Amino acid sequence: MSTKHLRPQTSLPLRLLGGFALLGLAAAAQANPSCGLGNGKPATGEPLAIGAVVGKTGPDDFSSAASAAAAYFKCVNQNGGIHGRPVDYIVADDQWNPETATQVASKLVKDRKVLAMAGSTSFVECGANAKMYAQEDVMVIAGVGVPRECFNARNYAPINSGPRVSATIAAMYAVQKYQAKKMVCIIPNIPSLGNWACEGPKEWGARHGVVSETIAIDPGSADATSVMLQAAAMKPDVIIMNVPKGILVPMLAAAEQQNLGKKIHFVSSAPAYNVDVPKAIGPYWKGRFDTNLEFQPLDSQGADNRNWLALMDKYAAKSDPRDSFAQSGYLAARLLTEALLKMDPKKMDRASVSKALRAVKGFQSDILCKPFYVGEGQRHNANNSGPMASSNGSGWSVAAGGCLTAEDPELADIRADEAKMGVR
Repeated sequence: MSTKHLRPQTSLPLRLLGGFALLGLAAAAQANPSCGLGNGKPATGEPLAIGAVVGKTGPDDFSSAASAAAAYFKCVNQNGGIHGRPVDYIVADDQWNPETATQVASKLVKDRKVLAMAGSTSFVECGANAKMYAQEDVMVIAGVGVPRECFNARNYAPINSGPRVSATIAAMYAVQKYQAKKMVCIIPNIPSLGNWACEGPKEWGARHGVVSETIAIDPGSADATSVMLQAAAMKPDVIIMNVPKGILVPMLAAAEQQNLGKKIHFVSSAPAYNVDVPKAIGPYWKGRFDTNLEFQPLDSQGADNRNWLALMDKYAAKSDPRDSFAQSGYLAARLLTEALLKMDPKKMDRASVSKALRAVKGFQSDILCKPFYVGEGQRHNANNSGPMASSNGSGWSVAAGGCLTAEDPELADIRADEAKMGVR
């Protein structure tokens, strides 16, 4: 398989892993990756078109989930494909632009006739394309969902938990560990992300006697020192950082300059969990900064996590990140592949594939805290549990107690769907 792109792409930068981290993750990998039929025979039949939309070029490269999915599909095609049919994986770059997202998704769905989407990761494409996916009956098993629309569409099922659920878990942990009574949540003022992603801690806190306030910042022009001083002036016990890594690091540096970590506990949603963050923020934050993880740690020793790392080593470029987004892309591709392998390869069309994906429940991986499902619901947020970790100065120390499940009031309909399906 040669992964196709509707926009030419250069190799991905190794922005997350230094040499030491690469060695550590390599040690966690298993020798021979497994995927699909695992028969060692290249697939030569009629290709099956699968698509993805990612935000590769723009404020940040947000495409590592699709890179991992591409590696998985390459492995599948070298091991029998989908009962002899190779996957033709086509990745489109939306350039962080809603109009471009609409255009490239339309080409995938209407021109390339993709059967489904897997590994999509974007800040803008959920809102731009959710209606079209429903009209065309295309299921999206997304790698990473960010804004609200990603978790509120019938045909869009993200593998990750999302910033609202992740921040809620971080808030729950802060109350459990630090007996916090007042929190401030910092979030970019991006449409459909803004206050929504900090409403989880606020609504959960209101039920438990905890006050949570929100500071929405302009991600392109916010002054780190001003934001930190504004947050500190509200006299919180805890500050929840619900921002991308590129904003997080300078803000923690500003907080350190004011010595805020001495009297205020800092926690974060999942974007902080990158192997380079502890070193980037420095020794001041040892034991003073905790983050949620949407998946199990990158170096965890479960068989599936080791399989992901081994597969990346064999089928992905060395420059492709081995990060939590890559974990999610791997899972999205694996889920889709296993659903397709249960079908008659001669009778696959979009409607039957969408039906098969909606029927998925009990999808298991040690990368996940709990089995994953898709289901017939009007929206999807199946991954709503995750562990916590604390910076130890050079890396992350996973907190005792394992995975925490979000008690976000917004998940009430998700819990009702789970009860109907007999999961959890």
